[in-house]
Amino acid sequence: MAGEPQADCLFCKIVTGDIPATVVRETETTVAFRDINPQAPTHVLVIPKVHYPDAASLAAAEPAITADLLREAGQIALDEKITDHGYRIVFNTGAGAGQTVFHAHAHLLGGRGLQWPPG
Repeated sequence: MAGEPQADCLFCKIVTGDIPATVVRETETTVAFRDINPQAPTHVLVIPKVHYPDAASLAAAEPAITADLLREAGQIALDEKITDHGYRIVFNTGAGAGQTVFHAHAHLLGGRGLQWPPG
């Protein structure tokens, strides 16, 4: 059921502590941790503690938690000192867009030039 932890979800297991992660920040509603395959010097995943398969379904059901996710990404960008040069927040939705874990999450990327369109 949407919003409920999923036994087969990697990110739900990180939320519960069953799978370790390099956590950089945690709140009542979110967990942020370093990506194990970083695409930039700063590459942090910010996830809600509730399970929704993608950002759109999270936003529809839990707009306040969606706002928490974005606020936390901004705070981490400040903490990581990447705000002066710019950073990107990315939500991949669907396998065709590169989503590999179907638990809503934001990628915070920074610390290098980020061209557009992304390559």
